Amino acid sequence: MIRSFLLLLFIITSLSALADKELLKRADKFINSTSKSNQFRAYNDYKNLYLRSLMNNDKKMRYDSLKGIVKSGKKLHIDVSQYSKELQKFSKTKTKHTTTPKKNKKLKVKSSHKLKSIRWKNSKLVLTFDKKLKTSQINYFTIYDSKTKIYKYVFDIHASMLTRSQSLRKDGVKKITIAQHNPSTLRLVIENRSKLKIRFKKSTKSLIISIIINKKNKKISSSKHTVSKKISPARLDRDKVIVIDPGHGGKDPGAVGYKKYREKVVVLQIATKLKNILKSRGYKVYMTRYKDNFVRLSNRTKYANRKKADIFISIHANAVDKKNAKSVYGLECYFLSKSRSSRAKRVAAKENSADMSEMDFYGKSAFLNTLNSHNIIAANKLAIDLQRGALGELKKKYKDIKDAGVREGPFWVLVGAQMPAVLVEVGFISHPKEAKRLVNRTYQKTMALGLANGVERYFLNN
Repeated sequence: MIRSFLLLLFIITSLSALADKELLKRADKFINSTSKSNQFRAYNDYKNLYLRSLMNNDKKMRYDSLKGIVKSGKKLHIDVSQYSKELQKFSKTKTKHTTTPKKNKKLKVKSSHKLKSIRWKNSKLVLTFDKKLKTSQINYFTIYDSKTKIYKYVFDIHASMLTRSQSLRKDGVKKITIAQHNPSTLRLVIENRSKLKIRFKKSTKSLIISIIINKKNKKISSSKHTVSKKISPARLDRDKVIVIDPGHGGKDPGAVGYKKYREKVVVLQIATKLKNILKSRGYKVYMTRYKDNFVRLSNRTKYANRKKADIFISIHANAVDKKNAKSVYGLECYFLSKSRSSRAKRVAAKENSADMSEMDFYGKSAFLNTLNSHNIIAANKLAIDLQRGALGELKKKYKDIKDAGVREGPFWVLVGAQMPAVLVEVGFISHPKEAKRLVNRTYQKTMALGLANGVERYFLNN
């Protein structure tokens, strides 16, 4: 009986070891991919292997998984400082794991252009790329299909999409589609039953296309006698629902910082500006509070769930004690996770303090263990895009803008969200210079514009 049990135990252990090796191989493959989704998969695989190595006291697997976590975390801009410290404790003489890829000779590969955004601007279709366009990259031609009696106006661009194929809309035009025709060619096709006049021009990183609809030989779109009508940007993601959550409110002032500036006031002002920008771009936007009133943390995500939101953005301002107030500043974004980072735990404790009564610590910790990994990955992507968007706009106008990073943390305001949810710390209200900026309306508007651009980038890429 004992022999049978030991044999069974040996078989299970062997299978588990085999599964771990396969998982490590997969993670090593994903980490070298240029796809962000694959890099996220690698990060999650390494973390799972790390937990297994602790349970099985497997030092080699622990070493390999820590290396993977640090490498993938840095690629994804995730705070992995705790894992990095742990990795440094290991001896440099550790055996190199067998799946380390062999160093190949560097191949000179010409990087292709990538489509960053496509939108309507003043009735013109604007395609924006990540690099300067050359005339030789654009090939334009027309086709008439005699069977379907459809005119097709085709743009072949030597570039690649960051998104799946899309359909665009314009009054008076039957169909507009854009898709990856082959690995190196992006194809935009404009279809209509009657002839159209197509004009286009190249402007640095953009291709601007004018679609002129003929009606009784008059250019309707440019006629002075036609009633001007505002056309909101037409994009596939415009039907998305966004819930913005201005932190704290009412009896809960949040952090009280430099010159007694209050967090609840600053974040409501930024959230309102963000809402207005996103609404002007055609999104459906709701806020958990529109004035200075208290909303329980659990009710904030419940509201987002009721609205069937596609994303949830909670806006806060950070703070530290007076001793460190002059030295600590910067913008950071958090996504929900049972983080090991002491910094994340400190920030979370501050944001969680107003509404801790609904679930005890152990109950919340247990809940965090059941988080939807798909939403965590999507939230991580959203946090990265919001961080990049805000920093990009702020650095255009202001000096000394600090990137404090994208981090994971146990924020109860994000618990229960059935969609990707992030918490943005727009800066330190305790820092003299940053606090003055945070209460400045122009700075707030720039911050909101950057966050809105981050939202656009997230939907475009996902």
